[in-house]
Amino acid sequence: MRKRRVLALGMVAGHLAFAANAAEDIGDAEAGKAVFTQCNGCHQVGAGAQNEIGPHLNGVFGRNAAGLDGFEYSKSLVRAGNSGLEWHADTLSAYIENPRAFASGTRMSFPGIKDAEDRVNVIAYLRIFSDNPRDIPEADPTAKGTDHSVDPEILAIQGDPEYGAYLSSECTTCHQIEGGDEGIPSIIYWPEEVFVVAMHAYKEKKKNGAIRSCR
Repeated sequence: MRKRRVLALGMVAGHLAFAANAAEDIGDAEAGKAVFTQCNGCHQVGAGAQNEIGPHLNGVFGRNAAGLDGFEYSKSLVRAGNSGLEWHADTLSAYIENPRAFASGTRMSFPGIKDAEDRVNVIAYLRIFSDNPRDIPEADPTAKGTDHSVDPEILAIQGDPEYGAYLSSECTTCHQIEGGDEGIPSIIYWPEEVFVVAMHAYKEKKKNGAIRSCR
């Protein structure tokens, strides 16, 4: 097995060893599909999977961190990939347990999956779409659409960027415009339609969260 220079990330050796031991279990892919519902609001996997808020996860095993073309990664994951980090069962387990602890500065706001069995199972599920790429066309996409909708006429409205820059001052008092994440999720690089739908969901109280000023 190729040596992976994960020490450049400053991870605690014992933590990574635990993740590696947990990942030795093959896991239950069917149970992992259920666990993946925690992830599919941002990530797609399976037939037709595309980059959305997060990168698609087809072929993630063996890929360098930040190694998928066409997606804008955080600087921390780009540095990790440049340092040799590859996604395998052990590194995936360590990352999804606590993304911010693993890669300081990641834009991924997900708090992590703390249960070791859940991590093993979701990794077993993701492995299907890496080890058997020929099966991907027959696999059903797992990413679900939003549970709310916006009038297509609203989505078709062309915004005024200058006025938007003025309005964004309410957002950028908390959210960093360059995409950094220091306890507050990033809101850049979202697909435009996904972002508009999310803002309307908060406005109409169909989506819960700590957001206060999107009204």
